[in-house]
Amino acid sequence: VSTMWLWRSSAVLSLVGSRGVVRSMCAQVGDWRSAKSIYEFSAKDIDGNEVSLEKYRGYVCIIVNVLAEMHASYAEKGLRILGFPCNQFGGQEPGTEAEIKEFAKGYNAEFDLFSKIEVNGDNAHPLWKWMKAQPKGKGTLGNNIKWNFTKFLINREGQVVKRYGPTDDPSVSHNYTFPQYILVHSVEYSTF
Repeated sequence: VSTMWLWRSSAVLSLVGSRGVVRSMCAQVGDWRSAKSIYEFSAKDIDGNEVSLEKYRGYVCIIVNVLAEMHASYAEKGLRILGFPCNQFGGQEPGTEAEIKEFAKGYNAEFDLFSKIEVNGDNAHPLWKWMKAQPKGKGTLGNNIKWNFTKFLINREGQVVKRYGPTDDPSVSHNYTFPQYILVHSVEYSTF
């Protein structure tokens, strides 16, 4: 398993709230265009259990590559990372689900882990197709994910709020400060 996985490979859903280890698949592959929020999608955990993203209703989410450091910084506010490994970028994630899970354990990664998916092309996971098609989920040079670490900030209603590029850090963004979003919305929703 590539040691770059925690830092470069995968596509990850960071969530404010919730726990568990998960994998990916949409309930109705052909329906992704009509979805109104992420709550209409389901995913399989790394152990093969089907999980409805409805479970994350009311939580702020970031869909991004694995950010164990960000998770550690904001876990007390309910931040959770859901990792979707992806091997579409230079073959950086060739391992099996079992190898990926074992590797993540070695780094004491405490985020939800999904099985490997594709984020671009005909076989892209429906959730990723949907996020890229949302008004605030569109990319600068087209909607394809250009490389690992493209991130999507999802509000508590399951809507895409912002898309960050591979090198953008949501925790220090000058246009949309992630820490303020967590603090403001955690008070507003009286969740924490």
